[in-house]
Amino acid sequence: MFPAIDVLAGRVVRLAEGDPERVTVEGGDPVDAAARFADGGASWLHLVDLDGALSAEPSLELV
Repeated sequence: MFPAIDVLAGRVVRLAEGDPERVTVEGGDPVDAAARFADGGASWLHLVDLDGALSAEPSLELV
């Protein structure tokens, strides 16, 4: 299993059942979230740029 971070508008979020109308903000900075996973021993991370996935305009500065 890989830890996953979904990012929307620069924040860590979760979509309820994948529905972009049902967003829950999980935390702040995605880089901090990734660092916590790395500190916990993760060597891989699944990062989803929801801005890019939903609008076809990727957040390249984040990735």
